[in-house]
Amino acid sequence: MLFFTADTHFYDQKMVYSPQFAKRTFINVEWMNQTIVDHWNQAVTDNDIVYHLGDVALIASKKVAYQQTLSLLETLAGQIVFIKGNHDSRAFFKFLQQHNYLLANQRRKFIFHDVGCLLKFDHHQFFLTHYPLLLGVSKNGINLHGHIHHASLNSVTNLNVGVDTPESDYLREEVPFGTPFSQAQVNEMVQAKKIDFQKRLF
Repeated sequence: MLFFTADTHFYDQKMVYSPQFAKRTFINVEWMNQTIVDHWNQAVTDNDIVYHLGDVALIASKKVAYQQTLSLLETLAGQIVFIKGNHDSRAFFKFLQQHNYLLANQRRKFIFHDVGCLLKFDHHQFFLTHYPLLLGVSKNGINLHGHIHHASLNSVTNLNVGVDTPESDYLREEVPFGTPFSQAQVNEMVQAKKIDFQKRLF
């Protein structure tokens, strides 16, 4: 199964309590990190693939911090496909690549993309990027992105799948904070947003 997330910002002290920017109200960074890990692992198995659309963590450029973050990422279930965000350094991705390993299903734990990638499912083309991408008029194109946290673009072809996204309100059931969105949930949000925008025309 495919899952999608962005903007976890592990170890980012500024994101622990940020009700205006990201609607996070944690006491400390350890609680925030563990909440994301727990909710991720309740939804994802090691046979699943999670597309992380950038801003994995806020860490200093020191090997100690790199190792700390690697240890946390190793606790997350599934193969993780990273798309670089503005807070992700190439040096950090290189460190993860050097410490990559095989899962039991012989997939590599980590895959990396600098700018983005394209997936096709549910009769749509999904452009996966960190920054929102303006597609213009597009019949079946949808941009899955992060970066803007508790905000959404006024565009039916864009869907924020970050952990802070307000667009999870399009889902019938509430998703616990930090849980990656499944392929089915993404499709549900896409369809609900289309209906919402159609209503605005009348």
